[in-house]
Amino acid sequence: MSNPAMTDPVEKMYPIPSLFALGLQHVLVMYAGAVAVPLIVGTALHLPKEQIAMLVSADLFCCGIVTMIQALGFGRYVGIRLPIMMGISFTAVPSIIATGTNPDLGMPGVIGAVIGSGVFTILAAPFFGKWVRFFPPVVTGTVMLVIGLSLMRVGVNWAAGGQPMIRSPEGMIPNPAYGAPFALAVAAIVLVSILLLTRVLKGFLANLAVLMGIGIGFAIAIAFGKVDFHGVTDAGWVQIIHPLAFGWPIFEFWSIFSLCAVMVVMMIESTGQFLAVGDMAGRKITQTELTRGLRTDGVGNIIGGLLNTFTYTTYAQNVGLLQITGVLSRWVVAAGGVILILLGSLPKVAFVSASIPSYVVGGAAIVMFGMVSATGVKILAKVDFAANRRNLYIVAVSVGLAMVPVVADNIFAQLPAALGKFLHSGVLVGTFAAALLNILFNGVPAKETDEPEVKNGAAAADLA
Repeated sequence: MSNPAMTDPVEKMYPIPSLFALGLQHVLVMYAGAVAVPLIVGTALHLPKEQIAMLVSADLFCCGIVTMIQALGFGRYVGIRLPIMMGISFTAVPSIIATGTNPDLGMPGVIGAVIGSGVFTILAAPFFGKWVRFFPPVVTGTVMLVIGLSLMRVGVNWAAGGQPMIRSPEGMIPNPAYGAPFALAVAAIVLVSILLLTRVLKGFLANLAVLMGIGIGFAIAIAFGKVDFHGVTDAGWVQIIHPLAFGWPIFEFWSIFSLCAVMVVMMIESTGQFLAVGDMAGRKITQTELTRGLRTDGVGNIIGGLLNTFTYTTYAQNVGLLQITGVLSRWVVAAGGVILILLGSLPKVAFVSASIPSYVVGGAAIVMFGMVSATGVKILAKVDFAANRRNLYIVAVSVGLAMVPVVADNIFAQLPAALGKFLHSGVLVGTFAAALLNILFNGVPAKETDEPEVKNGAAAADLA
């Protein structure tokens, strides 16, 4: 009998130095997004600098814990045991800020809502797990294509140096630093460096092209004096994350309900990404595995709430990195989780990492998010469009509807708030459209057996 670690790319083990380097690459790819959320929330809630720094450390610490749970599993019921990097979600930011700015709730209300939504997600996961049959390749590929296209605006804004509009005492004003030539130049250098390194390097070094590209961009920013290391000197060497640092949670129904609605969106996004990673690895994701993966989102929320941070989900840019490198080992992602735990426990190191300008990561993000879309195209290549032309309508209409809120931010501004929130998520609209159109044109998929299936590695071989 062959050793699974030798034939299954998900179980492949690397030497410790290689695990560290490949894990660090995953960390740097997701770092900017992970750190941005506590900075945005902390600033919006007018928290003191010390508490914002604590939010960043707690976030990194929890990212590491939840990533390890997802990749390695915890008991029989939690963790999909695939190379899935978990991070804090942008999707929940509006709801979190709305709760936190309520003077009767504040951060205790936020923590209560995060924990409450985690309990909801754990209870809802088995029902979502039954949805796997509604995600054949035509739906999964379309969802991944939509996720990548929707995220591209985030990557472009990073490359441009931040958001086009920033808050001031007078309200929202244009960001004077947005689109600065230096930022665009460094982002372009990072992008070109990644492409050239991928072309020139071979073997293991080729897998580190993204890490080296980010390093080149960071070095250029330092050389031109564009990196602010403010706070590194004042930060301690070791930080202990104290549970419930903001006091006992406040469990308020509407704030919990709001985050539960957000978690529905995030579970739909996660489902598409789980299936895409399974496709890369030549695996068929079963209902049981999907349930374990979604249940981890809920466990992550409970852990995050207890440790003073927010909601957790699968990071699409890391799915793109899997496609670029072809390294599908869950042990590599678990090593990234260990690095995140260390970063959360070592404030000085976290401050240095947080000093990487957004435009440096933006150059890499364009590649990552583009690869997420490319993954969708690869999955769609397996769909029969010649014999069943109706599949073309599924992809065309779903992508078209998903792009509406991306290209026209305010198109739904005059609709009722609840409906507007639903339609404002291009990923959610595209996913629902693809699933419903697939039922319309191809019928209700038959129930599948829940026996684990592993294909003969053809998909993994395609990545080589």
